[in-house]
Amino acid sequence: YGEIMGNQQTAQRRKRRFGDRSDGRRVRTRGPMEVVAAYIMKTRVGASNYIKDTLDMNPIEGYIRQKRKEGKDISLMHLIIAAYVRLVAQRPALNRFIAGQKTYTRDDYVEIVLTIKKEMRLEAPDTVVKITVGKDTTIFDIENQLNQVIADYRDNPGGSFDKTAGILKKIPGVLLKFVVWVLNFMDYFGWLPRALTKLSPFHGSFFITSMGSLGIPPIYHHLYDFGNVPLFCSFGAKYKCWELDAQGNAQEHHYVDITFVTDERICDGFYFASSLRLLKALLRRPELLEVPPEEVLE
Repeated sequence: YGEIMGNQQTAQRRKRRFGDRSDGRRVRTRGPMEVVAAYIMKTRVGASNYIKDTLDMNPIEGYIRQKRKEGKDISLMHLIIAAYVRLVAQRPALNRFIAGQKTYTRDDYVEIVLTIKKEMRLEAPDTVVKITVGKDTTIFDIENQLNQVIADYRDNPGGSFDKTAGILKKIPGVLLKFVVWVLNFMDYFGWLPRALTKLSPFHGSFFITSMGSLGIPPIYHHLYDFGNVPLFCSFGAKYKCWELDAQGNAQEHHYVDITFVTDERICDGFYFASSLRLLKALLRRPELLEVPPEEVLE
């Protein structure tokens, strides 16, 4: 964690040019079409693309069983997050976001946001947790940090986000609407302090939610116009299919459907397609996530 914070401080020292934000460096090399598109498609909802794909669980399940025998509490959630962080190390444009119709990038870190419940009951409250990791993070780093954050919340519910939301809840409706407008205005110009964007679940690199724990297929979750999260991922419950192999024998295969909602303004369709192929390739060989990448692209 100290190394991550050191990387963030290094990034902060670089962010001294006019137009940069506390949570991102201004990208000044985009082409005319990309620049104009941000003014035509003004909101993330209006610039959203939706895609659904399927993960072959056979290599993933084998890997998870092996790691649990070794005492590692690895799950599909950990693997998808670790694969996405590794993806950002090789496809850095995925770590961009649009704010104030300008493009920014997070240079040295990835912010992962997810929703959790303390208990699987209808009346149980839910909350949002965030983890901040470096681009060279391994699956074991993800496991340790994420499990610790979730355990801390379930043991002591009511974290910083819940406390802030509780304060906002006490503000009368009309005044609260004005407060949110002020926050939107400040965010548009990049005036929100880093302390707030660290706390906010609407500011981050990647939002992920599991429908598998609910036993349903994945949803297409909308992006938020407030904040700057450019990509939302959802994965569903595991299901099985019987398929014929080359010799005509029936084989049982397990699959999980996964959906992505993306802000098309951060990069082009070819870049997104290449990224999805690489993500699935990493999940077919999850052992690659156990060591840092050989190179982190800028």
